[in-house]
Amino acid sequence: MSHSPMKINQKKLVGNVLDLFVSKKSVYRMHLDDQGVVGDKFYGKDINRSVLISTIESYKMAEEKEILLEQGSLGENILIDYNPYDLKSGTHIQIGTLILEISQNCTLCKSLTKLDNRLPKLLKNDRGIFAKVIQSGEIKYRDSVYVL
Repeated sequence: MSHSPMKINQKKLVGNVLDLFVSKKSVYRMHLDDQGVVGDKFYGKDINRSVLISTIESYKMAEEKEILLEQGSLGENILIDYNPYDLKSGTHIQIGTLILEISQNCTLCKSLTKLDNRLPKLLKNDRGIFAKVIQSGEIKYRDSVYVL
């Protein structure tokens, strides 16, 4: 009986980058290191919350309630077309040359009431996930997103 060797470093293509934001400013590419998004206002503050990833699905949920939001207004650094909210802490994702580790779900944020009073409740578990940088790198608009 032969056993096939276990594959190491498997990755699964799950989506693409739709937009990137450094302190709410849309950019074509961004560099991240072990302190987070270079140039972002939260750079170096808390490595476990250094990168916020959101999905376009969050914006669609708001739109269904007639809350129209500009992309980036949820405070995300990376907007993707894949819903990552069910990924467990410790899961690694690769975007461009960058590897991130999911650290925690984004907690309820009262600052969202500035956009619409209904948002904190509506997006309680669907605003985004925080990640920390495992391997520094650069990502750009339309890069593929892989779960490792």
